[in-house]
Amino acid sequence: MLRLFETYLEGCPQLVLQLYICLEQGQGNISQYAVLVVSCCAISWSTVDYQISLRKSLPDKKVLTGHCRKFTYLSYKFFTLLSWMLSVVLLLFLDVKIALCLLSFLWILGILWAFKNQTKFCASISMEFLYRIVVGFVLIFTFFNIQGQNTKCPMSCYYIVRVLATLGILTVFWVCPLSIFNSDYFVPISIIIALTLILGIIFLIVYYGTLHPNRSKEREPDEIDGKSVQIECRMKYFLMD
Repeated sequence: MLRLFETYLEGCPQLVLQLYICLEQGQGNISQYAVLVVSCCAISWSTVDYQISLRKSLPDKKVLTGHCRKFTYLSYKFFTLLSWMLSVVLLLFLDVKIALCLLSFLWILGILWAFKNQTKFCASISMEFLYRIVVGFVLIFTFFNIQGQNTKCPMSCYYIVRVLATLGILTVFWVCPLSIFNSDYFVPISIIIALTLILGIIFLIVYYGTLHPNRSKEREPDEIDGKSVQIECRMKYFLMD
């Protein structure tokens, strides 16, 4: 859990900065693009690694096994994250204040969602409050099941908002293009954002539709990114010890 939080708290801002610098220069070499891909992949893999460890710790959950399942889950996280990162960077070029306001608004929504679900991961109120703040930050970049509930509806709403926000950012840039981007440079970026988002959604549907470990269990929650609702386990001590 701590490694997952550390990766998102440090890796996501760094990746945004790397993408911003790369796009601002207007040119990049293979090594720069490779670094960006590796950074995004490392952030995505932290989620996969966490799910593997989490499921091993929870006796009522099936273990996430099989290269196909792991690859599909990793691809879903990677493509949706990369698409959103590029969209955020484009918005930063348009107006830093607007971008920060959007991210802050999403952060607040994530925190409110954590409070609405009344998470009980930590043993103290102050640590639980901090936990919800961090969860809200993670929710800016990827979906995070925080209370072991069925995620079909919340996840659908989350990615509908993600798609609408991405389309909105691209529309603004097509209507009001910036001088820093010429058409030969902006068109490939738009195509990459659209394709990665589509691929991410496809991998998401494939994973939760056919490859999810709990697929054979009806009416059972998905991954629990926190303390199990029904049973006591050592997970609740991760943030405290």
